[in-house]
Amino acid sequence: MKTTSSRTTNPQDLADLDSLLTAEEKAVREAVRQVCDDAVEPSIAQWYESGELPAARELAREFGKVGLLGMHLEGYGCAGMSAVDYGLACLELEASDSGIRSLVSVQGSLAMFAIWRWGSEEQKTEWLPQLATGEAIGCFGLTEPDFGSDPGSMRTTARRDGGDWVLDGAKMWITNGSIADVAVVWANAGEENGGIRGFVVPTSVPGFSAPKIKHKMSLRASITSELVLEGVRLPGSAILPEVRGLKGPLSCLNEARYGIVWGALGAGRSAFEAARRYSMEREQFGRPIAGFQLTQAKLANMAVELINGQLLALHLGRRKDEVGLRPDQVSLGKYNNVTKALEICRTARTILGANGISGEFPVMRHANNLESVLTYEGTVEMHTLMIGQALTGIPAYR
Repeated sequence: MKTTSSRTTNPQDLADLDSLLTAEEKAVREAVRQVCDDAVEPSIAQWYESGELPAARELAREFGKVGLLGMHLEGYGCAGMSAVDYGLACLELEASDSGIRSLVSVQGSLAMFAIWRWGSEEQKTEWLPQLATGEAIGCFGLTEPDFGSDPGSMRTTARRDGGDWVLDGAKMWITNGSIADVAVVWANAGEENGGIRGFVVPTSVPGFSAPKIKHKMSLRASITSELVLEGVRLPGSAILPEVRGLKGPLSCLNEARYGIVWGALGAGRSAFEAARRYSMEREQFGRPIAGFQLTQAKLANMAVELINGQLLALHLGRRKDEVGLRPDQVSLGKYNNVTKALEICRTARTILGANGISGEFPVMRHANNLESVLTYEGTVEMHTLMIGQALTGIPAYR
């Protein structure tokens, strides 16, 4: 047993977590970091400030070229990579911006996964290859203006009319909605038709519209929309045939939540690194503020929380690859890593002082974004109750 080591300390990896990754996993991480450095970093601050993502389709195609879209799915042009690979990609994407990671995770873990897992062979063949390349954009319509945490009470309906389905209703807070070519929409088809059912909806059909939601203070570099369905007529083949009830959309949400377990750490890492560098350059009272005990305490606490979150994410990723994850395990990861990443951003802001609110640094942008991440794909309260039910066996949702 070795008790000491002369190896050089890496302040970006104090626990040597890189030693837990394979060479292939590190290569995936570096490839994603490179595409983000090239295609996202030069413009992300401006996109956020302007509240626009004008390069959304171009970014999707760039991400498609390196196999990021639906990368954890197999076949139909998808890369078929591991859960850990996907997690590392989400971390690097969100280190650039939560909105960029959202574009990728909604495309791959919500729209594509729904079709891949529950769709017909015809639906898979038609949509998955073009979604994987980024030539087509997908969105996922579950949340409604009046129903978020209680999707079973949704008001969007699907009724049979001969051999067709007719959809009416509205969805809210839908990432990619205004630019999507296809929407996976969940609607109440009535008990006689299996209750909640999923539909593959080309956005060009009459009666479908997706007005953009404006005036956001968070996820500003992300396209967020309302979906309006007014007598949208679809052929019988548009329904996802392999699932009935809330099992369908909730299975998709668990895929997206898993990506958030990793992604939130990217935002936290970016804020931490900005604060660490700033503390070594900013001088007060004749020396860098990094030399003061309170600053070092903040840096140490942030570093420890990042390491803990990375260990949890990696463990869950390995388990997902080996045996799969229970929903409560995904909730555990999202609850811990998003709340801790948000705390890291807030602490990092205090180290930067007034500069912490400036768009010249990424800290406030990440903090604002994480306020949305804390809520979407299941609010922090719902994940708390998931964990509570797992601990006690007693559901406390109502």
